[in-house]
Amino acid sequence: MILPPIARSALLLDVDGTLIDIAPTPDSVIVPPNLITTLRGLRARLGGALALVSGRSVEVLDTLLPDTAHAMAGEHGAAIRHAPGDAIERPDLPALPQAWLDQARTMVDATPGAVMERKARGFTMHFRRCPEAGPGFHAFLQALLAGQDQFRLLGGTMVWEVRPDGMDKGRAVRALMERAPFAGRLPIFIGDDVTDEDGMRAARAMGGVGLRVDMAFGSPAGVRAWLATSLDADTWPEIQDAPA
Repeated sequence: MILPPIARSALLLDVDGTLIDIAPTPDSVIVPPNLITTLRGLRARLGGALALVSGRSVEVLDTLLPDTAHAMAGEHGAAIRHAPGDAIERPDLPALPQAWLDQARTMVDATPGAVMERKARGFTMHFRRCPEAGPGFHAFLQALLAGQDQFRLLGGTMVWEVRPDGMDKGRAVRALMERAPFAGRLPIFIGDDVTDEDGMRAARAMGGVGLRVDMAFGSPAGVRAWLATSLDADTWPEIQDAPA
């Protein structure tokens, strides 16, 4: 696997399952020691061309990983902040019907161990602590979204997510790469889940690289070790074989 030279690279990173380990609930994740220091060092080395691209909100990313990335794309690109201190940009997207939220909340509340995560334009139903609920949640959401084309249902690691159609991490990557300090560089996108594959494809289409955690690094711990080693290396450290 040949990666772009560090001086020409932009690093775009998913968070859950990539930088930090998946936890039973979104609120119970643990940010490993030294990760924030590593990210800040990489941001400086890349001339600022470091971004977080996550399904979480920008506000939550600021709490989890403060003063790390130059830019952040939250909610799969439905919220983008291009630089520290900038206003968060939100494209004009359809509002989620309140009835959907109420029905999903009722179902989650009736399922021990399930967690509902509200987002500005969508929501997720987490079932890591009650895996047997996954098929029922899926059937419920398929029926909920039937007959409309403004929202879509996506699966993830022990989670189902409803979000506006047309918003994905590929669009987020393209938007981030249009502006300094990312413009003119080659993107390296790292993610772990189905929702990250759009970002990987976008990075490859722009002449960069899309890397999946399990194939290239093995685990989030492998990603963190690779990033830490990159701080003092002349070139990106070698990784396992992965799609170019």
